[in-house]
Amino acid sequence: MAEDINKTSLYDDVSDLPPLVKSAVNLARRMDFPSSCVPAQGRLLQILAAGREGGRIAETGTGCGVGLAWMVSAVSTATRLISVEIDPERAAACRSLFADCGNVEILQGDWRQIVPHGPFDLAVLDGGGGGKRDGDLPADPTELLVVGGTVILDDMHPALEQWPPARQPAEDTHGRNVNRARDYWFNHPDMLTTEFRIHPIAGAIVATRRGTV
Repeated sequence: MAEDINKTSLYDDVSDLPPLVKSAVNLARRMDFPSSCVPAQGRLLQILAAGREGGRIAETGTGCGVGLAWMVSAVSTATRLISVEIDPERAAACRSLFADCGNVEILQGDWRQIVPHGPFDLAVLDGGGGGKRDGDLPADPTELLVVGGTVILDDMHPALEQWPPARQPAEDTHGRNVNRARDYWFNHPDMLTTEFRIHPIAGAIVATRRGTV
């Protein structure tokens, strides 16, 4: 997704948000945080989380909690959600935001802090572990996921026009290279992987761990 777009502002004209998502969007506005997941990505997270009811969900890169709020709004308290945020101020703000959600835990620090809490049924790798940045060693899905567990990565730009995914010059001003992530997840022998457009300026990778229980 183009980095000059304030993704939080894409919620300005969306009126049918779950209350917790609305609160998270308002927090992002107050903290001047532009990198919330786009509404279409949030609805995708909501769908994927609902399919993991009663399971364990991880997220890297809490931000101001918008994506996490979409998922929390889709599940019961029987589902445990763990999210990690590297920025101390945002992590503290999200702990307050989700204080009434006993099934939610916000960690502060590097994305690898989620690993000991796994394996997970669903992992949202937005703030590390996806392999999009130099120095971001991608997560080992056999360590991170249960068999049949799913990983999702957003901000896969530019959106693809053809299949299979082509190698495109995709380095952005934040040092992200989506081709690096594509190479890893599409070629990983333990994963079934696809990529699709969720918004005119945004795509997502979804990958599920192979095997039998």
